[in-house]
Amino acid sequence: MSEFHTKTWGRRTRVTTVVAGIGILALVATGCARGANTGGGDESGDAVASSPGITDDSITLGITTPLSGPTAGPGTCTVAGLEAYFGAANAAGGIEFGDGNTRTVEIQALDDAYDPQQAAANFEQLKDSVFAMTSGLGTPTNRAWREAAIDDEVPQVLIMTGDPLFSNTEESPWQLGFVPIYQNEGAAFGELLAASGEDHKVAILAQNDDYGEGYVEGFKEAIEGADNVEIVEELTYEATDTSVDAQLTELAASGADVFFNAMSITPLVISSLQKAQELGWLPSWFLPSNTSSPTAILEPGGATAFPGVYSVSFAKAPASPAFAEDEDVQNFLTNLAEYADYPDMPAFPHCMWSYMIGGTLEQVFAEMTEPTRENFMEALRTVSDYQAPLMLEGTAVDTTEDGQPAVSSVVVQKYNGRGYDTVEAFE
Repeated sequence: MSEFHTKTWGRRTRVTTVVAGIGILALVATGCARGANTGGGDESGDAVASSPGITDDSITLGITTPLSGPTAGPGTCTVAGLEAYFGAANAAGGIEFGDGNTRTVEIQALDDAYDPQQAAANFEQLKDSVFAMTSGLGTPTNRAWREAAIDDEVPQVLIMTGDPLFSNTEESPWQLGFVPIYQNEGAAFGELLAASGEDHKVAILAQNDDYGEGYVEGFKEAIEGADNVEIVEELTYEATDTSVDAQLTELAASGADVFFNAMSITPLVISSLQKAQELGWLPSWFLPSNTSSPTAILEPGGATAFPGVYSVSFAKAPASPAFAEDEDVQNFLTNLAEYADYPDMPAFPHCMWSYMIGGTLEQVFAEMTEPTRENFMEALRTVSDYQAPLMLEGTAVDTTEDGQPAVSSVVVQKYNGRGYDTVEAFE
């Protein structure tokens, strides 16, 4: 097993090559208002006023995420994974907290349709009835209510965005991202390519916002000084674009043998794969983790036509033959069907990510000594080298480093026609 390390972004990134109108899914009255006393105590033995959304018996978490529209698939998966984890935990008797209480976990999920204004409205609706907001998908949607969460001192944690802003403690004291920041993923691709020993020409198509810029930034820093990698063409697109055919045509003319497609829009990734084949341009591909689903993107895009499609991951893919008999995966699929009413094989990694978030939150709850949001945020920063359920070898949850999300380590994988295999080198 060989390893590559990225020195950037404050932590050495370990790269081991080896739903429409759903509304409230579960609405549970917490019976706990700001200032209520649930029996917690401080060092003096005096009772501590609990925060909203928590009692001695239960805690309620809020989610705003797309449950309708083009990103409904990943958004629905987001809620399902969390419901699967805590549904199983509740059935087993609940979660043991550090204050001595055992609580069940309830979830309130609202549809924002990936619309920032709706996401902000959802937060306003939930903030007084939930203890913390978590798992929500999207950079623009999470940004839309970030400042309000800070002003209201409501945790906005373990969310699914690679925007580094959410992992900066000084700027975002009530936030923490879960998935690797964009730069970490881009750097993983760059390091793999630079270490290949072969000469490569790279074409880049990036979303014209923080998402695309972060990926490209990480990639470029990783190949800096590598004389075997040349970027021969670099273009952008807008997140609102419905076609990138013109960009694909121009990039195909570059003669690049590697295409780094820093794209977050599922239909555009599929059409890009199809357009490249139509043009007779068959480079190897680098795809971000959130737009590399084998069943939802690569199969309809005809990805097997290309010499290699690479992505990065930190979670086991249940559809991969490599994990067909994995006990961890089998438990996940069973809980997903039983407690989240999600019997299908997940087409998006967000189901696995939110399931892992559930495990991470359980670690945090175990460290809480008071039923308050302040104490929760302190406990949140204590998780180190935690192997969450579904975690790939070589990756771990670590919330202790400022500037980094809960997961910053990834492994590079290559599409095998059904799922992904972890690879030791660019092939």
